[in-house]
Amino acid sequence: MGVIVKMDIGQLQAYAYFFFTLLLVFLLYSYIFHLYISERRGTKDYEKYGKLALDDEISSEPLEKNSERVVEK
Repeated sequence: MGVIVKMDIGQLQAYAYFFFTLLLVFLLYSYIFHLYISERRGTKDYEKYGKLALDDEISSEPLEKNSERVVEK
């Protein structure tokens, strides 16, 4: 026969909290690793996005050129 495990709602919430915290820690470290690797390879320069908060004028030059959008008249 099978083993029946009885848990009250408090235990269930504790297990859910623990595993959810582990999931969020894993996602945070994987995101940090992604940022580090993409900057190291040279595919993205996230430092220029940090400067966007300091240089946020309407006359400022865009950070990236949008080459996909073509305006035809």
